[in-house]
Amino acid sequence: MIAKKALGLPLKGLRFAIKSGDTLVKTASTQVTRFKTRFDEKKAQMALDEQPVAKRNYANAANQVDANAEDSIDMREFEFTKAPINWIPAAILVATPIAAAVITPWYLWTHEVSAPVWGVFGAFMVWTGISITAGYHRLLSHRAYKAHPIVKNFLLLGSTLAVQGSAFDWVSGHRTHHRHVDDRLDDPYSAQRGFWFSHIGWMLRNYPSGKFDYKNIPDLTKDRVLQIQHKYYGLWVVAMNVGMVAAIGWLIGDVWGTLLIAGLLRLVLTHHFTFFINSLCHMFGTRPYTDTNSARDNFFLAIFTWGEGYHNYHHFFQYDYRNGVKWWQYDPTKWLIAGLSKIGLTTDLRTVDDTTIKHAEVQMQFKAAQQQIDTATSTGLDLPHAMKSFQDRIKFEYDAFKQTVEEWQSLKAQTIAMKKIECADRLREVDDKLKHDYAKIEQKILEHNSNLKTAFRSIGANEKAA
Repeated sequence: MIAKKALGLPLKGLRFAIKSGDTLVKTASTQVTRFKTRFDEKKAQMALDEQPVAKRNYANAANQVDANAEDSIDMREFEFTKAPINWIPAAILVATPIAAAVITPWYLWTHEVSAPVWGVFGAFMVWTGISITAGYHRLLSHRAYKAHPIVKNFLLLGSTLAVQGSAFDWVSGHRTHHRHVDDRLDDPYSAQRGFWFSHIGWMLRNYPSGKFDYKNIPDLTKDRVLQIQHKYYGLWVVAMNVGMVAAIGWLIGDVWGTLLIAGLLRLVLTHHFTFFINSLCHMFGTRPYTDTNSARDNFFLAIFTWGEGYHNYHHFFQYDYRNGVKWWQYDPTKWLIAGLSKIGLTTDLRTVDDTTIKHAEVQMQFKAAQQQIDTATSTGLDLPHAMKSFQDRIKFEYDAFKQTVEEWQSLKAQTIAMKKIECADRLREVDDKLKHDYAKIEQKILEHNSNLKTAFRSIGANEKAA
């Protein structure tokens, strides 16, 4: 016992010395900071005293407001650095990929996985992936369409199998994301905090931006089925991911293989394919519709995310049931919703009209053209003949485009007025006339789009860059 205490004394002394040293360094650092702050304040006050009284009062008030705002932001940033670990999600999100990476290769090397197991794996990948995109996302978060209870509940079960939180948590967080996109403090998975945070880091700790009070989902909190899912979410997750998967494995004669391949491996892949939307879809790709946020369109990511890769379009037109709005764009979620509408299982599919979409594209083309011109003129040298012609052509086209937009706005106002005053029996006639007028506007915008592409080709630029 004496020997143990004797050995412990040097260690205690070392710990005390380190702790004391840290304290001294922190204290000295604090004193230096306070001295510097007082010096800077005194210097600023001396400069302020030399100003007229009115200007001095205004400056004092402005500085106080700025200081309060800055203190508020600093405090919120401090809360991010001290956020406690969110233990249950952190344990799942860290343990499952490690387990899948270690166990799956070993199992595939030492066991033969039957075709039925791979079939269940594929079916569950589709079910969980589509349930998140068509269910949690486009149906519940954005109300882009209405679904029959059979479809809604089937997607709800698939979303529960995906283990991405209850509908209340998922939808509340997603609506907050759209409202505060790219805001470092209020966007729950802001891409401005980097890939790791937006991909998975935001779920590992209880960050201030991730605390949802459900005030933004009053349409969902009244739903009895969603209330039950939220209240007993943990039980549903275990029942679906262990009980149901094991039962299917027993039916096809391979319980452990099904639990590993259709359970664990599928879970990890579905997680990270979904997380790609929050991270990579805000980093890589094109912005053909808006540059007001970081969301990008990315065909490659659309393949893994069931059509969600067309993220720039989605952030600009979030209530459209389509993400891949072009007929050729890969969006199986869109095809599923549209297909179910043919047999009456989905209704009220919300879309953005072609004129509005093309207007957004042309606006971005003009921005791209202006960037080309600014880059060419920033050198201070005389513009080449081709670039000068391009500049003149863009100016002419932009003036014509503004006139087209004015006509379009006037037509929309006229539409509202005519539908208010016309009798019900003349509404069809009014609609026919308005459709004709809108078609002319759309044709003009398409001509602007074509002219801009021709202008870009004249300087050897790819018009898709717009």
